[in-house]
Amino acid sequence: MNSNSRLTRARGWSAVISLALLAGCSGTIRDFEPAPPSPAEIRAHVARLLPPGTKDREAWAADVQVAFTSLEITPSASNLCAALAVAEQESGITADPAAAGLPKIAWSEIERRADSLGIPMLAVRIALKLPSPNGDSYGERLDTVRTERELSLIFEDFISMVPLGKRLFGDLNPVRTAGAMQVSVAFAEQHAKRRTYPYLVTDSIRREVFTRHGGMYFGIAHLLDYPASYDSQLYRFADFNAGHYASRNAAFQKAVSLASGIRLALDGDLIIHDNSASGATERAVRTLGKSIDMDERAIRRALEEGNTEAFEDSRLYKRVFELAEKRAGRTLARAVLPQIALAGPKISRKLTTGWFAKRVETRYRRCLARGGESADA
Repeated sequence: MNSNSRLTRARGWSAVISLALLAGCSGTIRDFEPAPPSPAEIRAHVARLLPPGTKDREAWAADVQVAFTSLEITPSASNLCAALAVAEQESGITADPAAAGLPKIAWSEIERRADSLGIPMLAVRIALKLPSPNGDSYGERLDTVRTERELSLIFEDFISMVPLGKRLFGDLNPVRTAGAMQVSVAFAEQHAKRRTYPYLVTDSIRREVFTRHGGMYFGIAHLLDYPASYDSQLYRFADFNAGHYASRNAAFQKAVSLASGIRLALDGDLIIHDNSASGATERAVRTLGKSIDMDERAIRRALEEGNTEAFEDSRLYKRVFELAEKRAGRTLARAVLPQIALAGPKISRKLTTGWFAKRVETRYRRCLARGGESADA
């Protein structure tokens, strides 16, 4: 081998060694993804973010960690604080929160059901004097009930053991929300059919929602386990209250209103579900049919996707925004807070979805500050 060949080979090995050193030390040759946080690291992070004075911090942190890991949700400070903020707003980080005036609410529901079925309340009151499994009468238990878990158990017993209870309620327990995040029991039951629940179910999903781990798992699923292109958690907070994609759909309704000149309620409901009749939003969109080159059937099919991510890629969504922005002369927001008045037996004053979302956002920002993070836009 001549001297030039040896020199060329030496230079070649020098280059290989240099590249290897660069790859190993500076990362300029190959970028390595940072290792995801371990369960212990996630739990420690949650424990730091929990509000001051939270009892059983380690247990809450563990339940939140299991939920994020099982649902494969990124445990960023933003996502963790979003979940904790909703739980703080809904229950003060309490697994089975007490509800004011629950006995009155329960009796009112029973009276409403009896009236709708034409059952005399005298007969109902006699039935409620029967002894329940714990020895007290159903009526006595109703008069002293403090939490939704207790109320749900009373109704379970009454429906399963008293013929009149079955006649009043069928198989539908009237307690519809539960747990630290006040998540819908119906949502939890449906979600458990789609994804593997990480805990042993000893009785029912309904009862799991009343536990600390179940309430947080299903609450976090409802808040974060769906794709959304929002630039702020504020809109997820609104969706948690009003339904998935309500904020996006309210922005679409606003665009329809601007393009058509027809005033619409920005409630996020694009069609009347379980009904072939057309609602206000659908009728307004139909007036734009020629402008967006879509017939009524195509419009209906697109609107039926309104509770999915795919709606944003639909021809209807894109054309309505194009038309509305052309007429407005500006770019329109793709998410707005739904304008919905909150109603329910536990609500005694005028509240809205917007109020709820902003209250949660305030708690969310405090949580981020505890972790030394800044809020999203």
